[in-house]
Amino acid sequence: MRLFLTFEPALRRNLIIFFGASLCFWGGLAGILPNLTLYIKSFEASNSEVGWVMASFAAGLLLFRPKMSVFTDKKGRKPALIIGLSVIALAPVFYLAAGQVPTQSLTLPIFGWVINSSVLLLAFVRAFHGLSVAAFSTAYTAAVADMAPPQNRGELISFMSLAGPTGMAMGPALGGYLSSSFTLAFLTMTAMGSVGALLVLMSQEPPRPPVDHAVNNASSPNLIPSSDSISHSVNEFVNESANPPKKPLFWRLLFTPPIRIPALILFMVGTAFGSMVTFMPLYVTEMGWDINIGLVFTVSAVASFSIRTFTGTASDQLGRGRFISLGLIFYTLSMVTLCFSNSPQMLLLSGAFQGAGSGTTIPIISALMTDRSRPGQRGITFGLCLTGFDLGIALAGPVMGRIADLSGSYSLVFALAGCMTLLGLIIFITHSSKDLPHSIRFALNGGRDVYAIKS
Repeated sequence: MRLFLTFEPALRRNLIIFFGASLCFWGGLAGILPNLTLYIKSFEASNSEVGWVMASFAAGLLLFRPKMSVFTDKKGRKPALIIGLSVIALAPVFYLAAGQVPTQSLTLPIFGWVINSSVLLLAFVRAFHGLSVAAFSTAYTAAVADMAPPQNRGELISFMSLAGPTGMAMGPALGGYLSSSFTLAFLTMTAMGSVGALLVLMSQEPPRPPVDHAVNNASSPNLIPSSDSISHSVNEFVNESANPPKKPLFWRLLFTPPIRIPALILFMVGTAFGSMVTFMPLYVTEMGWDINIGLVFTVSAVASFSIRTFTGTASDQLGRGRFISLGLIFYTLSMVTLCFSNSPQMLLLSGAFQGAGSGTTIPIISALMTDRSRPGQRGITFGLCLTGFDLGIALAGPVMGRIADLSGSYSLVFALAGCMTLLGLIIFITHSSKDLPHSIRFALNGGRDVYAIKS
């Protein structure tokens, strides 16, 4: 990558360390996926209970995301990265420890549900696991954005995000290979998180401007009122963070024009991703296919890696909107293929489509939100937008699990997830900008992003 070679040695070293830490993070996080639903199922959990446990991850994300977003802007990117990697190292140990606790049936006061105590404990551990992404993903994207030249922002963010699919290729392949032993597979992920934390300790905190305390309208003459409004609201949220605000301002920001549609799109994508991650391993087991489940995640990661090598640069030149639309098309194809899959080969094809969708949608929306935020507000802005993804994953598990229990069909789950991403595509094409003509141009023809703040 030529851009990388133009940086000073100290900056290149820092980027390499961050990239390595991200490899460890995503490898340790994704490496547990081929075995986790099967591990939960070993406690005689129903599909709904498996869904609830897996969804607890996103519940933890939703709980920790606001605080970690502010923490990232106020305390720095590096401390947040260390927190995220530390959780990656600890969570697998806690999963194993939950299996050693004597099991008994518990009747919950809500609706009189009867649940296995071990399953309930696993749900709490899974929620704790969600802290990892709440801390790491926001801080990592913000750190890279801090170091990126404005004219090459999409290219560098896309390049540095390659650590995600690379780690998610290595982790599941390794986890699937070690699937004969839950203990060995889980502790290997603990080792990856530990190595990542050590790498971050060796890094330097990226230089960044202080959190903005006032909005300088003169610096952004083309900023439309809605973008100015979100910047003012973010400032208000940061300034009031030392004293609890009377109203939940963080969540109100979700409904500002620059954020609400990207967050809604990520909600649709999160629903599809959560459905695939939770129920695809169970679907393979039900079908009796002889395939390493980790290979599906590996194919997905390879596709994600491959497409990111050019979409970031292309989005700098051709606009973000059309690539977000392309990502949603890939996600819809993935769910449709998974719905009609009748062989391991179709399963792998679905994984490839999902990876292409993820590799296009996530980094380009990250670049889009960087365009729409000031340097001292990126942690909060990224956190707000990614909340949609968190909520999608949170609802996918229990809602789709209930549908699977009632219908006895995982294919129906995948079909509904495909409908969600298709709906997301329609919403993006018609509502991504200030009115319908601007939205269509932005989503399909590379039109200008009217919400962008000029650097």
